[in-house]
Formats: sequence, structure tokens, C-alpha cells
Amino acid sequence: MQSVSSRLTRIGVFYDGNYFLHVSNYYNYSHERRSRISISGLHAFIRQQVAELEGVNERLCQIVDAHYFRGRLNAHEANQRGNQLFYDRLFDDILMSEGVVTHYLPVKTYQGYRQEKGIDVWLALEAFELALYKKFDVVVLITSDGDYVPLIRKLNTVGSRIMVLSWDFEFENEQGERQVTRTSQDLLEEVSYPVAMHALIDDRTRRNDTIIQNLFVKQGRPTFTPAIASSSSSNSFVSSENSYAANFEDEDEPNYNLIDRPDDDPTGRKISTIRSLKSGYGFINYPPNNLFFHYTSLIDTDFDELHVDDEVEFTIGQNAEGKDIAIDVSLVRS
Repeated sequence: MQSVSSRLTRIGVFYDGNYFLHVSNYYNYSHERRSRISISGLHAFIRQQVAELEGVNERLCQIVDAHYFRGRLNAHEANQRGNQLFYDRLFDDILMSEGVVTHYLPVKTYQGYRQEKGIDVWLALEAFELALYKKFDVVVLITSDGDYVPLIRKLNTVGSRIMVLSWDFEFENEQGERQVTRTSQDLLEEVSYPVAMHALIDDRTRRNDTIIQNLFVKQGRPTFTPAIASSSSSNSFVSSENSYAANFEDEDEPNYNLIDRPDDDPTGRKISTIRSLKSGYGFINYPPNNLFFHYTSLIDTDFDELHVDDEVEFTIGQNAEGKDIAIDVSLVRS
């Protein structure tokens, strides 16, 4: 008689954190959903998909390990960015509530740009080692990078079947530039279960499907005050996820009463401060007409890291209508 433990389909989930953030930003700022991806909803979806593809009972499909990999600012730098430490902790709480183990490496500066180095290697090593010891039946990778093809081949040798959750999408930013995200075809050809998430989400016949709706965080009003711990941990973590996904409070529209322009750099770069932040865009103080900027124009920073009154450097460009806007926006680092 087959033992109960041997009947369990063991699932390991591995997040390329930077890719996941990019996808979540797209759905929050550019897609009609206007909401971030829910970790809990994504895990429920994974269990259902594995059960369907493996032909087993969903109750016997369990995520036994989940890991999230990403570069992160150190505490000193994050502390200089308003509420960044709070947001980092808030997202950690969400991951912790879903049993996701976090793996961070410090973001370092290379040739004037901040980059995360070594994260993909760490993910690959961790995934392979855990698959060896924990005997995952299915390994789920949330990534689009073809560099993980060698990892997939190695995981296949130890008997793990691989599922890749991929998102392909494109949109135009405020400068009319086409932004394209595509998953490596080499990656998809190597896996047992390629799942085109964008197709499922945009499938009109599944629009009211609960499992699809639950892929997105339920929107609520913004709040930036840490919630007081309650007797129900599940309620407090749901509140955290809603808070993390919420947009900034609306500010007054551009102020035309300022006289002096901010200091300019002879090279064409300008320096000023953020006046207001909206859902995926904001305004920079630059009289007589304060400048609009879109989150896709940011260089080496995430939109969620920005705060009103942050000092930024930028170049003046024009949108499709010929209006001045800020492009190539980056935080001024002390």
C-alpha cells in the first residue's frame, strides 16, 4: 500500500524577485487590472495548476518550500529614503505570512549605476541543492531569463518536473516608447509545464474565474501607518498586502507660483524635488509648469521607493503631444 507521504506532490517555488516586481508593477500601473500580484493568490493558483497538470488531487499538492531572491539597499541607504525601510519590512511580512524564505544581496554601484550581482547564481544553486535534499516533484520558477536553462536541465536529472510562470507584455510609456517584456524561448522549450500567465489573465472567458481574480491584491485605501498586531495574524497580513499595493494619496496639481528655476547642470541634466506622486506617475517641481514623469522613465530605482520631496535628477523631454516632461529620472544620492 502506498504511504501517505509518497502520495504528496511536493512543490518548490523560486522567485526571481526583480522580475516579479517588474511584472507586479506592470499590472499595478499599466494594465487595466490596476493591482499588484498577490503572493497568496499566486500560490493557490500554482497548487491548482500542478494538480491539473499532474492529474492528482489538489489537496495532495503542497508548496513545501518557497524562496524569494532579490538585491536590496542596505539599512542606512533605505533609512535615507523616507518610508523605504517600512515598505521593505511590510513586504517581508507578506512573504513571511506565506512561508516564503527571503534571500537578499546588497545592491552595489557599478560604473555609476546600481545593480544586483550574483542573485541568479544564488537562486540556481539554492534551487538545485534543495531539490536534491527535499525531492521536489515539481519546481516552479518565476522568471523569464534564459540563463536558467542549465538549472532546468540539472533539475530534470534528479527527477523534478519544471513549471515556469511567464508573462509576456508590452506597452507604451509616456514618451511613446514601446516597452517589451518577453520570456526566453530557450527557457520555455526546456520545461515540462510552461504556463503563459498573461494569456490566462487576459482570457475574457476566465474573467470571473475566482482563481484568476485572486491573483490580484484586493484594493483598499492607502495607509502608511503600520498596523497594530491583532489576535488574527491572517487579517493583519491581508491588511499589509493591501497597504503595500495601495497608491499614494493625491496631492495638489502643479504649482505655478514659484519663480526661480531649480539648479541646472551644464550637461542638460536638471535637479529638483518631487512635488506629488500618483498611481505610477508623478510631478517634479519645475516652474512655470511642473513636469510630469512616468514610472517607466526611472533609472536605477523603483517607483515605490520614491517619496514626495525626494531630490531627483532628470532630463527634459517631450511627449507625443509636444509637452515638456521629465525623462531619465534618478534619485540624487548623498
